[in-house]
Amino acid sequence: MRQMCYNFEQWAWRPTEEVSMFHNIGPQEIGLILVVVLLLFGAKRLPELARSLGQGVREFRKSVKEIGDDVNDAESGPPPKSS
Repeated sequence: MRQMCYNFEQWAWRPTEEVSMFHNIGPQEIGLILVVVLLLFGAKRLPELARSLGQGVREFRKSVKEIGDDVNDAESGPPPKSS
């Protein structure tokens, strides 16, 4: 299945192959990556790293939600003035 990617040069949607960069990663590759991470950081640091990653993702989601709320507020315009 081809995915769509925005082509800024032609200002149109067109299919590209570059979008699915990680499409061919299988369970063996993921296992190898996990083993390398375990060897690099050790078993004692993995929970700390996972916790830090979770906090970072949580803060990112919160920021995206706040920006979306600000955009929605700006699009709705100022409240009508009563006379």
